[in-house]
Amino acid sequence: MAEENPTTARRVRSRRSHGGDRRLKVKGDIISGLPDVILQHILTFVPTKYAIRTSLLSKQWRHVWCDTPSLSFNSSTLNDAWINQTRTGYTVPKMMHFHLKSDETHDVPHIDKWLEFVMSRHVENMSLFFCFYAYRFPDFFYVNSSLKQLTLKYCIMSPKFSVSWTSLKNLSLVRCSVSDESMAKILSGCPVLESLTLHHCFEISYLDLTRSPRLRTLVVERRSSATGPRGSSATGPKVIDASHIHYLYLRYSIQFPCSLVDVSSLTEANVNFGTNELSSNADDLQPTVMNMLEKLQHVKKLTFGGNFLEVLSFAELGGIPFPILKVKALTLKTRIFHDVIHGIKSVLQNSHDLKKLTVHIIHCKTEPAKQLDPYLALQGFNTAQLSRRLKDAVHCDMKAKHLTSFVVLVLKNTKTLEKMSLVLDKQYHKFKKMIQKLFRYNKVSIA
Repeated sequence: MAEENPTTARRVRSRRSHGGDRRLKVKGDIISGLPDVILQHILTFVPTKYAIRTSLLSKQWRHVWCDTPSLSFNSSTLNDAWINQTRTGYTVPKMMHFHLKSDETHDVPHIDKWLEFVMSRHVENMSLFFCFYAYRFPDFFYVNSSLKQLTLKYCIMSPKFSVSWTSLKNLSLVRCSVSDESMAKILSGCPVLESLTLHHCFEISYLDLTRSPRLRTLVVERRSSATGPRGSSATGPKVIDASHIHYLYLRYSIQFPCSLVDVSSLTEANVNFGTNELSSNADDLQPTVMNMLEKLQHVKKLTFGGNFLEVLSFAELGGIPFPILKVKALTLKTRIFHDVIHGIKSVLQNSHDLKKLTVHIIHCKTEPAKQLDPYLALQGFNTAQLSRRLKDAVHCDMKAKHLTSFVVLVLKNTKTLEKMSLVLDKQYHKFKKMIQKLFRYNKVSIA
């Protein structure tokens, strides 16, 4: 091998060294060379107190946080010092996002000041999370023309006068206390409201959305185990009248049934409930669920959870007539065991227009659920005899042959089905060989 010329070697090393310096120089200038608008965007993802501290890192960054369109504070910064500092330095005339989280009751005197400040900056999106029910909003909070999205958690909604949120499109209330009267005031003051979410809200009983013509999405989660102000234990609403909504997501407790009045505009619904107390309200179980199904019979896209299917199974075994469903796309999210099989069969047999079926199979390691046994016994069923009737059904601890049996069961009970999709979780790696065999059914796909 020829020896390297010393002069040439020095030149190469020199070029490499200078090139490296240039690369280092470029890398060192990347952050400081960023436009302020990019830095402001980055700072929107961190609490504001940390964004303010970046002003100590560089003279160039000293005032960057002042023009950040989003502010985020928690209990450690809910005091007069932070309020004054923010008011003095903050220059944004229109705020996009404001987030406030308070864990202590002694923060209450400062919260009003923060709200007054951000609302003066015409904030569009606001989320306020409290961990107590001691806070009531001041009157000025209920009058705002710039707010478009509002999320509230753990608070008491009790407007004294009329509400005016003329631009609000999305409202989410989480564990809030709101009476029927207060809810009516809120809804009447939101003429362009498009989406409403109620997670375990107390006091509300009757949800009347008939005067909200632009409302298209309704999400309701309610249960009996939550604890609210003044010792209230059940969340609402119990009755929903929503003639304009197109999408409904409903999770409720069978112990405190929820009924639908008018949902004639629905095109999609996702329904399920808990069954840990089935035996406590046995007499109300069948009419509640079947009434719910009748209200949804015109919906084209439906999703049912496993608990809902369990109750439908009992209704089928009890000889209760099923309504004819007009569903075209059906999704089932459930474990596959004997308590749901008859419900699934009934839904399929009464879905004459069904084109697409998606089954999210949830894995469980326990024996088939026994939630229905107390209820069955209370109604005079011989549970041992019933188990023998169901002996050929698919069990909770599924094996490969059970999956095939389930697919065959579905295909036998659908005449118009064009596509069936099985979604298996990671526990179903044992079905790899069986999955290949299932591909012989040209309607079936597996994810």
